[in-house]
Amino acid sequence: MSLFQTLSGVFQAGKSQPSIKKPTISLRPRPKKYSKPKRQPVLDLRAVQEAQTKAREIILEAKDQALKIRSKAEQDARVLQNEFSQKQIELSRKETEIARIQASNEAKERFLTQQQTQTDTKLQEIEKLKQKYSAQIQKVASLSKEEAQKIIFNNLEKRLEAEMARTITSAEEKAKEEADDKAQEILVNSLKHGATDYVSEYTVSTVQLPNEESKGRIIGKEGRNIRTFEQATGVDVDLDETPGEVRISSFDPVRRVVAKTALQRLLADGRIQPTRIEEYIQKAKTDIEKIMFEEGKKLCHAVGVYNLPRELVAKLGEFKYRFSYGQNMIAHTLEETKIGIALAHEVGADADIVRLGCLLHDIGKVVHDEEGSHVELGVKLLKKYNIPLAVIDCVEQHHEDKPFSSAESVLVYVADAISGARPGARYENYEEYVKRLAKLEEIATSFDGVAEAFAIQAGREIRVVVKPEKITDEGVAKLAFDIKERVRNEMTYPGTVTVTVVRETRSTEIAK
Repeated sequence: MSLFQTLSGVFQAGKSQPSIKKPTISLRPRPKKYSKPKRQPVLDLRAVQEAQTKAREIILEAKDQALKIRSKAEQDARVLQNEFSQKQIELSRKETEIARIQASNEAKERFLTQQQTQTDTKLQEIEKLKQKYSAQIQKVASLSKEEAQKIIFNNLEKRLEAEMARTITSAEEKAKEEADDKAQEILVNSLKHGATDYVSEYTVSTVQLPNEESKGRIIGKEGRNIRTFEQATGVDVDLDETPGEVRISSFDPVRRVVAKTALQRLLADGRIQPTRIEEYIQKAKTDIEKIMFEEGKKLCHAVGVYNLPRELVAKLGEFKYRFSYGQNMIAHTLEETKIGIALAHEVGADADIVRLGCLLHDIGKVVHDEEGSHVELGVKLLKKYNIPLAVIDCVEQHHEDKPFSSAESVLVYVADAISGARPGARYENYEEYVKRLAKLEEIATSFDGVAEAFAIQAGREIRVVVKPEKITDEGVAKLAFDIKERVRNEMTYPGTVTVTVVRETRSTEIAK
């Protein structure tokens, strides 16, 4: 049953009232036994009113709900209508844009077709003119097409040959001039960057004595002090060479400086005995190790390197007390690294690789516990600490033990040569110097046709005089090349060696 049917029943119930039957008077005699009639139930008007009120409230609430539902439905319909309108507008705009693009593409296609047609027409015209002139040339000259082309090209080549030669010569001269100037500028700037406060040192470790009595205390009873000192330091102590001083000798400069430091402190203390000797030597070793680490760190910071392993920094610090041909290795490394960095910036190479390559190129010289050349030992040490391969290549190739693999390797080699070969940088043993000069002359004179050879400029140039009847002018250049190759392959030398071959003929007549 629906709500409206229920409410209609309630309203009908409220409107209909129960009928009360009126008593009727009957003329018939009253029966002997009278029975009281039953009482009819009375309808509760209050309950009816409450039901009517509730029904009205339900109806009003239902109407309110119906209005809300209708309002929401109309609102949703409006939103959907607006969205539909927007979609229609956007779709119309896109269709317009697509139509415009299609029209533009069609116009471009028509233009390209027109251009292609014109190009084809012009090519056909050119081909016709080419055939026409070719026929005329063949008719006039009675030559084929290939013969005419050959003649034209030969004439053109002859006319341009002189001009080409002049152009090539001029370009070569200009390149040489600019190359010399640029090379000179690069080297000057590099050497300027490589200027350092260090100088080469040619010193012997000596300790000044306060008095002659100190020698006796150093020797000790039955020589026990000096024996203890020499055994603990690994050096030789000479007390008889010069009055007033002690000379300390050892092939290991670090040992010498430890011994010198310990002896100076013992002399200042005055109490020289085996126990105190060992104590002062151990303190000196610790102090020198700290000094070497600080020097290594200072060297790294001076060239802009901050991330090396601590062990490598300590190894670099040993350069402070080590020398190569009389050149202090810290001075050489600092100078070479600055030169290498400057060269790298000039030629556009990787400056960071050159920086590390120059800094670490001689680190194998402070590896003492293994056998091998300083190049091999340095490469092995750097591989242990996972140094980049490009840097290891620079170290491995800086003496040309292996072919150069990069521009950075060449720059490390050049910087090392500049630092080591500059005047005053290194001290050379006289015997080694004489041997190198003799070897140069021996190599030159070993070639057939050489009359004399002279090593000059401290072994940086070899002058070769040849027999003109055996060596031609063309053979002079080949001989110079062959001598250069043998010098480079068979000798070790700082810097470069210039080979100059001289050939001359003389004719003498005497007038009487």
